Amino acid sequence: MLPVVLASARIGGVYSSRDEQGFARVVVFLASQNVYMGAREEYGLRGVPSRFGQTYPLALARLVVAKRRYPSRLAGVRVYRGLPDSARQPETNAANLRRTEIHEARGGGLVVVVTRPLRYPRGWPSVPAEEKGIDVALAVDFVTMASSCAYDVGVLMSTDSDLLPALESVAALGGRPHPRCEVAAWTRAGVGARRLRPHGAHVWCHWPDRDDFETVRDDTDYNVGAP
Repeated sequence: MLPVVLASARIGGVYSSRDEQGFARVVVFLASQNVYMGAREEYGLRGVPSRFGQTYPLALARLVVAKRRYPSRLAGVRVYRGLPDSARQPETNAANLRRTEIHEARGGGLVVVVTRPLRYPRGWPSVPAEEKGIDVALAVDFVTMASSCAYDVGVLMSTDSDLLPALESVAALGGRPHPRCEVAAWTRAGVGARRLRPHGAHVWCHWPDRDDFETVRDDTDYNVGAP
């Protein structure tokens, strides 16, 4: 995925801020667990089976890009999530891999899923496993791809403040006009929603709401096989 995007960023040896048709190349970065938990929290899904709150990455990214006010083209969707251990959690590991395979296969060549092994504390399974290094992987890619002009606009969907330094680094590049950074976060009517706010920079936020969620939700139970 990355070499293709990087190659398309150069025209005649000079970095182009837009594609040949004048559209900004947008790459959407999804912090998968944060996006999932955010949907469950905002839309009253915490008490229902765990498959509810999932989304199709390509559909979600397309929705976000469609909300931009300027000519834009979705150039990539990068999904970051932890990978359960195959020995400790064989069924969950298999479901995770199945989900990745399906999302990439249905991603139109745009979806790339990046995983890192979960960390299992001494008290597991009483103490749940944790994602380790996945935010770092996202942050590194977000900044590296901006510095390489691999995108014109990078949209980061997460409310995790650990990612603020990455946003601030891209914002500091100046964005004249590109590369630029934007964020996205779930919202619902009448309720103030959380979003990332980089210090010292105005970064546009896209606000998918409950109706938007309904159009991109993925209720598949990957524990029982592909739909």
